[in-house]
Amino acid sequence: MDHRVKDCFGHIGTAPSTMPVRAPLSMRIQDLTACPGIPAGQSNKNSSKTFKWRMALFLPALVATGLLVMAMYTWLSEAGMTGLEWVLLTMIGVTFIWVTLSVSTVGVAIAGLLAREKAQTRPRSDVLPLDVALLVPIYNEVPSDVFGNASAMLDDLERQNSLHRYTLFVLSDTRDEAIAEEEQRAFAALTVSAPDGFAVYYRRRENNLDKKVGNLVDWITGWGAAYGAMLVLDADSLMTGRAIDRLADELSVDPHAGLIQTFPMLIGAETVFARLQQFSNIAYGWLLAEGLAKWARSEGNYWGHNAIIRTKAFAASAGLPHLQGRKGKSELILSHDFVEAGLLRRAGWCVRFLPRVTGSFEETPGTLIDYALRDQRWCRGNLQHLKLLKTAGLHPVSRYHLFHGAVSYLLSPAWFFLLVVWALLGVDSETNVVRYFNEANPLFPDWPPEMSHIDSAVFLIIMYAMLLAPKMVGAGIIALHPKATKAYGGRASFLTAFAVEIILSIAYAPIMMIQQTRAVLRAVFGKSDAWVAQARSAQAYPIGTLMRFHWVETALGFLLLVGLGAGLVSLWLIPIVASLCLAVPLSALSAVPLPSSLPNGLKMQSPNTIREPAIVRRARLERSRLRTLLNSAQLPAE
Repeated sequence: MDHRVKDCFGHIGTAPSTMPVRAPLSMRIQDLTACPGIPAGQSNKNSSKTFKWRMALFLPALVATGLLVMAMYTWLSEAGMTGLEWVLLTMIGVTFIWVTLSVSTVGVAIAGLLAREKAQTRPRSDVLPLDVALLVPIYNEVPSDVFGNASAMLDDLERQNSLHRYTLFVLSDTRDEAIAEEEQRAFAALTVSAPDGFAVYYRRRENNLDKKVGNLVDWITGWGAAYGAMLVLDADSLMTGRAIDRLADELSVDPHAGLIQTFPMLIGAETVFARLQQFSNIAYGWLLAEGLAKWARSEGNYWGHNAIIRTKAFAASAGLPHLQGRKGKSELILSHDFVEAGLLRRAGWCVRFLPRVTGSFEETPGTLIDYALRDQRWCRGNLQHLKLLKTAGLHPVSRYHLFHGAVSYLLSPAWFFLLVVWALLGVDSETNVVRYFNEANPLFPDWPPEMSHIDSAVFLIIMYAMLLAPKMVGAGIIALHPKATKAYGGRASFLTAFAVEIILSIAYAPIMMIQQTRAVLRAVFGKSDAWVAQARSAQAYPIGTLMRFHWVETALGFLLLVGLGAGLVSLWLIPIVASLCLAVPLSALSAVPLPSSLPNGLKMQSPNTIREPAIVRRARLERSRLRTLLNSAQLPAE
């Protein structure tokens, strides 16, 4: 591979450094059909306290769902159960239990906060120095952004009184030669500006076999033995030096930890859709994260980035085999992170989640289309998890994480089915939620008359209340604390932003339901997409692209609109019908940059937008500096 770059006079020269001396580490491909031996000192057992937290999560959700299903069965079975009724009852139960699990997670978080359970901390004297590799795998990314973030992180690390030694590796799988040339020039600039004491390296693979998984395996088997830990970052990841050092400290003092995951906060949101996600992530996400950390304990999950991993543990226990795909073809495990976490735990290593480690950031897709395209890639990988549920030796919670990843996408077809059934239900205000429009047909049973006071409105309110409960609780906690609301620009600003976020979420939810249903169908029928880089910068799509992308939602919306006009569809479906009919303009709205002149509430301002974190500001400046440098084709002299 040619690692030459242009010097400040435009001449071709050699990059200041490429890769260090090789330190190979064997990485064992795991047998998913056999249980591995657990190393001495490791364990898969849990404490009684952990069991109690998990009971607090699952028991209320199971009881609430069971009561709902029993009540529905009692009402439906009065005239005998038909096949369609059994399917309807099953779908209601399947969708409702996942909604109640979200509510239970919030309950666990609140109980944990009220219990004021102290985190186990050890004195800094217990910390043993680690050699930590900061790994940034990239594929056709914007070089100035990648290396600008890296520069900001190294500068911030320099300010830490760290016991650990850090080395940065940018691991490129880029296929575009023009981008690759810019990467090499950006790397040469970084080697000049990097603080003393920090080594930085760049490697571009000749063959990007197995995508990101293969990229990391290539590094582990080539240089992994020299590093006790690796902190994996995405191309858009950004972490403060304090957060990085805190993770290294935690891994150092916990000999049982194989992986420690942070809770990344969203940054860089300038469009309507990106700001919607950012506000939700910061205002409510912390509560769900607290709940997850409380009940998952040593069986946490891995999200593929902003996490530190014990290198030898990962190499010994998380090597991924290929799966047998359609027509016997070898198939790469796409959503590898969940699986790797499960394999680490299977081998006895703890997988921890520390949502209170602040200073961990990532970006988010800026438009509805970019978000849906990312979902298509993730959907195919998450549905693969269903094949992996039978993996021998997995901890039950690891199996739950895998199943949850698949169900998060399968719920959209389930909701779509309920929407179709609902469209066949009550045609006016006197018709209740499960009374079918064709009473003469024996396949369509009558809803019991004693339940006639329950109509579509009540059912809609109950379901929306359950879906929005985690958001409402999170918002309520913030609204009741003056210091918290001040960080959002004041109580009025926060409540306005909360209302805007709820309205937009309700508007976009039906569109995402259809998009995810399409993604599931594409995955089921084996239609795969080419490996393309994720769109990091938000750009408005032309009207033709919007119409081609959202034609299914639009057609379905107008079909339901015709049903409304003919009196065949419940009026309580109007919000969903409106969303689907307006899919194209709503998608166009998602890409609109938020004007700075808008009031804070309408801009959905949050603490990270009102008061930009120092590391984010530093990264923005470094990105701009490198962009100018690369555009002028000049590099600073050594």
